[in-house]
Amino acid sequence: MNSTRDRILQTLLRNPRTTINFLADSVGINPISVRHHLNNLMVEGLVAYEEERHGVGRPRLIYFLSEAGNERFPTRYLRLTSRLLDQLKSSMPEPMVGKLFSQMASEMADDYAEQMRGLSMEERLDLTKTLLTEEGFNVEWEKTGNDYQIHEITCPYLRIGQNHPEVCTVDQTLISKLLAVPAEKVHCILSGDTRCTYIVHAETVAG
Repeated sequence: MNSTRDRILQTLLRNPRTTINFLADSVGINPISVRHHLNNLMVEGLVAYEEERHGVGRPRLIYFLSEAGNERFPTRYLRLTSRLLDQLKSSMPEPMVGKLFSQMASEMADDYAEQMRGLSMEERLDLTKTLLTEEGFNVEWEKTGNDYQIHEITCPYLRIGQNHPEVCTVDQTLISKLLAVPAEKVHCILSGDTRCTYIVHAETVAG
């Protein structure tokens, strides 16, 4: 992968939510040329974008790899992980497998406990978004009435989850532990939805 477009894809892989100016600096070409390449990559379905507000003025455009874009990169680890999970599930009861995933997520959340201490719910949500991004998720949250919704636009576990849906307990447990309140899953990509969405109800926040 040495062409300009491939360097753009590699930059998006390493930086899941990226602006045109960041890409231009990283790849070493001007923003106009980056925009041209991005337009072509979006036509091919390899890149997607969304608007992000950042203070006053017009929203800026944030670019990220689509599922097809992510699949351009080596995925041998998926086969290894899938084989390991097959072996795990054949050697222990199903509830125990789910418990292992939950325990792993709880231990991940414990690593961030000190950073979460004393934060408001919205500060926790912002930090949770940052931490999940580091884990490979593309996450947004919004307030709807008194409740909060957390949207996972892309998920690093998607390919694994298609054969091993138990892996979905990892992000749900992680979100619940980081926010210190239950997060209820209301939409799931594996069920045909466009994204996974969790809701945190006002009464649990207040409680």
